[in-house]
Amino acid sequence: MIASLRRILALIKKEFIMIWLDPKSRGVIIATPLLQLFIFANTVTMEVKNIDLAILDLDRTVESRELISHFEGSDHFREFSYFENEQSFRDAIDIQAVQLGLKIKDGFGRDVQAKIPTEVLIVADGRSTNTAALAAGYANLIIANYSATVSPVTGSAVNIVVRNWFNPNLEYQWFILTIIVCMLSVVMTLILTSLSIARERELGTFDQLVVSPLSSAEILIGKTIPPLIIALGITVLMTGAVTTIYTVPFHGSLLLLLFSTLIALTSIIGVGLFISSICKTQQQAMLSVMTFMAPITLTAGYISPIEDMPVFLQYLTYANPMRWYVASTKGLFLKGIAYDMVLQNCYPLIIIAIITLTLAAWTFTLKRE
Repeated sequence: MIASLRRILALIKKEFIMIWLDPKSRGVIIATPLLQLFIFANTVTMEVKNIDLAILDLDRTVESRELISHFEGSDHFREFSYFENEQSFRDAIDIQAVQLGLKIKDGFGRDVQAKIPTEVLIVADGRSTNTAALAAGYANLIIANYSATVSPVTGSAVNIVVRNWFNPNLEYQWFILTIIVCMLSVVMTLILTSLSIARERELGTFDQLVVSPLSSAEILIGKTIPPLIIALGITVLMTGAVTTIYTVPFHGSLLLLLFSTLIALTSIIGVGLFISSICKTQQQAMLSVMTFMAPITLTAGYISPIEDMPVFLQYLTYANPMRWYVASTKGLFLKGIAYDMVLQNCYPLIIIAIITLTLAAWTFTLKRE
């Protein structure tokens, strides 16, 4: 037993040295996660800002100008183009010079003064569906606020009060950064583990590893622990950056976050070792990692809710470690969930880890023989 531990510790030490001496691995460990965290935090967003608005005011009254001023006072709109006729108004939207159009009909001011129901036309560029939906939503809200000021409801009325739990101001960075921490941890773990055995093959040291006194289990343990330790350290570093630089609140327990990360990355390490054992070069391993990351990211509930996916895909997501890891991380950051809810997400990860590590061990043993 002691001899086995010594062999494993020697292999772990060797792995740390090889990772640190390899320029590619150093970049993956240090520069890549922090750089991607900064870039994604400022570019990967579904918020729509700096909207250019085309305005066709056929009424030209105080009321129409007041409505336009509500748009000009919004932070979501950037430039305002005024048009004299409908053709130029249409052309501006057609050539995508603007993302949204506002048409105020003749007689709008008269209807407002007479408190007669009236309407304005919002034209959105449907070629960009997300932008069109959000921009039209902002416009509807502005018009509703204007309507409330010029024609307040008196007497009995239903007042709607909206409160957003866990993210009161609907800050999109709070949502995206918690997911990015998961994604970068998983990607880094996959890359480090998938390159480990492939690197041995490229350097010609794989045969030496095979004929060494190390058993297959000892080799896999030695290949597993260094990426796991590094990934946990980088996760803590990214969590600190997210909470201090981007002021995303962290309401949960750091120990629970590390525990769920440990379980999630263990399941991912099995996938990485499997990829590494079947790939002959590091380039093949990198391409395999990118191929694997695309589907697990898309089905983790990041792009669209899992409930909106086809039923057969919803069942497939049970085998996706990213689904459970993202749920735990978001819950710990924004809700401060307790250990029992974290454990509910860890049970599937433990099953996935057993399956992936067993598959990796079986594949490596076949390749070794």
